[in-house]
Amino acid sequence: MKKSTKLLILCVFLAAVIAAVVCFFVFCSGSEYEPSVWLAEGDDAVAEVDFETELNGLSVMENTWETALPQTVVYDIIKAHFESPLPEGKTEKKAIVIGYDGCRADTFRLLPTSKRSAINTLLENGGHAIFTYAGGVNYPAEPTQKTSTAPGWCSMLTGMLADQHGVTDNKKPKGVEPRSLVLSLAEDGTVDSSAFYVSWAKHFTKKRSTYIAEKEYAEAKGIPAVYLRAEDDAGTKQNILNDLARKDCSDFIFSTHEYTDHAGHHSGFSLQNLEYVGGFRDAEAAGADIIEAIEARPTYETEDWLILITTDHGGIKLEHGGPSFEERITFIVSNKEIAD
Repeated sequence: MKKSTKLLILCVFLAAVIAAVVCFFVFCSGSEYEPSVWLAEGDDAVAEVDFETELNGLSVMENTWETALPQTVVYDIIKAHFESPLPEGKTEKKAIVIGYDGCRADTFRLLPTSKRSAINTLLENGGHAIFTYAGGVNYPAEPTQKTSTAPGWCSMLTGMLADQHGVTDNKKPKGVEPRSLVLSLAEDGTVDSSAFYVSWAKHFTKKRSTYIAEKEYAEAKGIPAVYLRAEDDAGTKQNILNDLARKDCSDFIFSTHEYTDHAGHHSGFSLQNLEYVGGFRDAEAAGADIIEAIEARPTYETEDWLILITTDHGGIKLEHGGPSFEERITFIVSNKEIAD
């Protein structure tokens, strides 16, 4: 090999190394955590406590983690709401799921100091909170499905576990069957319209997305079910607010918000991580904005609303998907009583 050729290869190699180093520092500086405006005094000093002790100390919960219900109960609650008679004075049923992706159940320790909280809003107005579980079976039994995003939300939307709905991981798409509530409620006429608002691309905007087949089916059949992705959580919230501002807003809205999941993957699913705490605070503030928009509707007094706040899984260290206690205990908060 000629000396000039060796020199050229060396120069190219050095240029690649320098470029990689520059990109690394640019990425790191661009991904630094910006503290949430909703952080409360003391958030940077949350005591580290055994996870079971944390859960046992959550007095707002109406059950224990040992008697937690499967996350598929979300499906049952929504179906029961739309099938039940209208209360006196109400003329239309509506429901919304405000999903906090990757939100650990021990974040409820932060509620007493919250500046703005959707969960507190529901509980202070007669709402209810229960433990649920991801993973197919409750801890400590060996899980039967991954504590991952796609299997978790799909279990809630279909009322089935992964061995039935087929979404065993985030790369496994679901067919049209089994239909999610977003599709089935609109297709069978239970609701006039439904909507699915997200920012995570793998729900229905990538080739192997979970709901891509039913989204295409709904569009082809003219079914009034909207699947809309925003660029980020702020966009998701705005899409929901735009919907709620319409006189004929969607009768069923399902949404997922990535604040806690993004923070957990970036720096840790833990109350000792201020970024994760900030993610929970931001999700809660967005949820409160949504609830206020519902209550501000001119027709709110004649609408029978079911409002649910829930999560698909928890997390541990920088990950989820596994069998740990912290990944598997989830929750539901509802403005209505939750039947077991």
